[in-house]
Amino acid sequence: MRARLLPSAPLLCLLSALAAQPAWALFDDKEARQWISDLKIKSEARFDQQAKAQLDLAGQIQHQAEEIARLRGQIETLTYELEQARKRQQDFYLDLDSRLRRLEPQNAAPVSAGENPGSPAATQAAPGAESAEYDAALELFKSSKYPAAAKAFKTFVEQHPDSALAPNAQFWLGNSWYAQRNCTKAIEAQSFVLSRYPHSDKAPDALLAIATCQQDLGNPKGANQSWQQLLEKYPNTPAADKARERLKKK
Repeated sequence: MRARLLPSAPLLCLLSALAAQPAWALFDDKEARQWISDLKIKSEARFDQQAKAQLDLAGQIQHQAEEIARLRGQIETLTYELEQARKRQQDFYLDLDSRLRRLEPQNAAPVSAGENPGSPAATQAAPGAESAEYDAALELFKSSKYPAAAKAFKTFVEQHPDSALAPNAQFWLGNSWYAQRNCTKAIEAQSFVLSRYPHSDKAPDALLAIATCQQDLGNPKGANQSWQQLLEKYPNTPAADKARERLKKK
């Protein structure tokens, strides 16, 4: 049997040195430079691609930020216009209420001798005192003190349910709740106007206010029904004219 020839020690050292060399060391100088150049080109291309993607993303973010700012500006403008419209409507009703009050006869009867001024009989016989209470509550509303106004109007209706001013007070109670963004209580208060004082001058306005609240609560079907009801029950009123206008916009 032949003995195997083992590599000599110098040959083993050479093989070990070659194994430790990087791959490009096996190439000549020209090939190594070409390999490095290709690697550099690929790295730069990858970097340029990432940089472009980041710039595109930054542009999209900037565009979205500008769009959000534009929409926010529109919302603020619409909110302001809505508040102004509500204020104009509020001022209109306040002015109308004041005009109607001046046209009403003031028949303040004096309290009889020996009669307790705080008794129910004296209260019923003193519309001047009722008028003062009503005016005080209305002044709270004009001053934007809506919680206090709501309390004052509620007290007035409870103490003077049969007063000629009771429907007005109940109507302004509903408006006081609406001014506090509480449409649920506003609808409840205005519904009381319709059930307790259906023939009062404030009944059509109360029904119109209910429709407005239903719109704010996202109930367009309910608002349409209220407008239709307003046209059927009170067709020849300013409130009915507004209901027709709003139904035409649908």
